[in-house]
Amino acid sequence: MRKEEVRSTLKSWINSLNVRLQNVLLLPPDFTRGNSGAGIIVEELYELLGSSVEIDVMPALGTHIPMSDEELTIMFGSKIPRECFVDHDWRNDVVTIGEIPAEFVSRVSEGLVDYSIDVEVNRRLLDPKYDLIVSIGQVVPHEVVGMANYTKNVLVGCGGKSMIDKSHFLGAVYGMERLMGQDHSPVRQVFDYAEEHFLKQLPLQYALTVTTTKGEDTTIEGLFLGRERRLFEEAVVLSQEKNLDWLDEPLQKVVVYLDPAHFKSTWIGNKAIYRLRMAIADSGELLIIAPGVKQFGEDPLVDRLIRKYGYYGTPNTLSMVENNEDLRESLSAAAHLIHGSSEGRFRIVYAPGHLTRDEIEGVGFDYMSLDEAMAMYDPGKMRDGMNLVNGEEVFFVSNPALGLWALKE
Repeated sequence: MRKEEVRSTLKSWINSLNVRLQNVLLLPPDFTRGNSGAGIIVEELYELLGSSVEIDVMPALGTHIPMSDEELTIMFGSKIPRECFVDHDWRNDVVTIGEIPAEFVSRVSEGLVDYSIDVEVNRRLLDPKYDLIVSIGQVVPHEVVGMANYTKNVLVGCGGKSMIDKSHFLGAVYGMERLMGQDHSPVRQVFDYAEEHFLKQLPLQYALTVTTTKGEDTTIEGLFLGRERRLFEEAVVLSQEKNLDWLDEPLQKVVVYLDPAHFKSTWIGNKAIYRLRMAIADSGELLIIAPGVKQFGEDPLVDRLIRKYGYYGTPNTLSMVENNEDLRESLSAAAHLIHGSSEGRFRIVYAPGHLTRDEIEGVGFDYMSLDEAMAMYDPGKMRDGMNLVNGEEVFFVSNPALGLWALKE
């Protein structure tokens, strides 16, 4: 969709709501999801709603680091005043609006977990001054929920510790390979329960995108506006068509490049592992070239836990959860440790810009210097897909956040 099409579609949709708007809250994703097309949607909504409407923009950070002024400008332009932007604090700014029963969680997880989950949202979402809340984001394959966005943006991106921790752990224990790229995962069913029982009273609408990216150019392939779940389902079908890459043969050598502007931690950078794990051969190798990576967790506590326990597979992580209170109290970190392991099936090599060999090897990855990796596998000289590099077949991915790669089988 061209910018003019996005604008006219948004204008028609706003008019169709037939609501006199005075205060509006926009919930876009953060800078790590810059390819979502959300930036242009926020810009257009700000201009369309005009100066007579008070607009707040709260990026759905989840546990991520708040956006810098530079990132805000790059993603949302320079016309929106900085005072319109507010940060979401997942530890301190949330209120509990309900509970997902343990029996329900046990049933959808096939008995793998049986805890209840508090439904928490940022207190701003409950402020009666808002006539309209618009959750904006991309429907794309995701390692926790299956297909990202819709209610995830609200319940996790603008949610609190209980939902973030327990939904991530639920998805990890159930198994990424069983849910990525699909609707109706156990985590999605938890979100659906929360929507049905606790979110209905909010003046909430969704602007869901499906996008593709080539080089520096992102195209909005579909824009789905409204509240009904069927719109998310339509976006899922389109994303499955546009964002899934099916392969005939397993990949022996994969090189992934992490743009330093968007990938600064393994918490985000490990999408290279999540999104390609179903395509890599047994005993294969994944090299992650990560010039911007300087830490493991986005959150300081999570960073310490990753350093302490490392990426050593599901059985080890579950044992550590059982025997260590600090990890048991941070289940999203435990989930991330499971997600970031190949379970010993293939080798993971990190070439980071700002972490040492000892730090990388200390969490269970192999290490390569950034200079060596860039010299051997220059991202500027490879194209997405299969390449021949010094006689070696290398499958290259320039941005792992854009899709999911898997064997047809």
